[in-house]
Amino acid sequence: MSDKNEKDPQNGELVSVESSSTTSANTASGRDTLSPEDSSNGTPQKAKKSSGTKLLWFVVIIIFLLVLGIIGAGYWYYTQQQGSSDSLVKAQLANTSQLNDMLSDREQTADALRMLNRQNDELKDTLDALQQQNSALVQQAEATQQQLNSMEGQRPADWLIAEADYLVRMAGRKLWLENDVRTATLLLVNADKRLKSLADPSVFPVRAKLAEDIQTLQQMNPVSQSSVALALTGMLAQIDKLPLDTFEKPVDANADSNELSESANDWKENLAKVWHSIVDGFLTVKSLEGPVEPVMSLQAQFLVKEQLRLQLMHAQSAALKADSGLYEQSLVYAKTMLEEHYDVEKSQVTGFISALDNLISTDISQPIPSQLASQKPLEQLLESRVKQAFSQGASAL
Repeated sequence: MSDKNEKDPQNGELVSVESSSTTSANTASGRDTLSPEDSSNGTPQKAKKSSGTKLLWFVVIIIFLLVLGIIGAGYWYYTQQQGSSDSLVKAQLANTSQLNDMLSDREQTADALRMLNRQNDELKDTLDALQQQNSALVQQAEATQQQLNSMEGQRPADWLIAEADYLVRMAGRKLWLENDVRTATLLLVNADKRLKSLADPSVFPVRAKLAEDIQTLQQMNPVSQSSVALALTGMLAQIDKLPLDTFEKPVDANADSNELSESANDWKENLAKVWHSIVDGFLTVKSLEGPVEPVMSLQAQFLVKEQLRLQLMHAQSAALKADSGLYEQSLVYAKTMLEEHYDVEKSQVTGFISALDNLISTDISQPIPSQLASQKPLEQLLESRVKQAFSQGASAL
């Protein structure tokens, strides 16, 4: 069988191992059956078999060691590949996180860039608008400078502006302190004439404000409050001359005359008249026809006159303050007192009542404006001219 294994190397090392093991078994069994004779004859064959067995074990050990080496190398290669795979996974995850961070940063940068672009566009638009406004202002300034240069030396006198400012101030004082609308209007008209004589286009805005103030005052009530107050003053002086409606004792046409005669022959008649005058002074009874009216005492007459005077004074004060409600109420009450306590059949009383009716129908309300629209612009114009005069010297005047 050993010869067979040597001749057939294609069967591999395992077949030779099995053959050697079979041979060793057969040898061991043959030891029991062989005789001493046989043992002496088989010694060379036994030595040959033992050398083959050693060689076979050596080959087996070498193969086993090779297998262990291959297994160890495979395990080492597997562990190295597994560690490399974990490192690659970790590196891939880190790269993915870095990539996501880079993408997020890129998006933020893109948003910031778009915002900057929008702001840049807005700034460009604003800059363009400012440049256009600047160009317009420069053109306007150049045109104004040309107008001023052309007007320089042509103004007759800037002191006319100061005079117009003074007239406007006086108009305001007349209007607010004295309520004199007519004089204030005339002062404003004169101020406009002063500015008109300048022939200066730069004063046109001030003249427009002056025209507005003049139109406002002309549309107010033309009734002079001072005239109404003076009329009431004249009526106050006539109160004491008005006849009151008091009781007057009627004259008895049938009564005998109590005058004594100078003739001595009429002594009887004179004595009777004296007697009757003495007796009639104690008790007199007479019958009169007509309505019975109470007699107004002197105190009552004084009170009526003072009340009438007080109402007219209230109306006068209300006229100066342009308080139309108090003015009309006071005059109506004064008229009622005249009709109740004065003799309306007398011409003096009827004329006084007619005058009161005229005053009642007179409208004294005057909504005076709190300020003049031309005063502020005129002050600014005068101030600018004065500054220009001081900056350019006397040649600017």
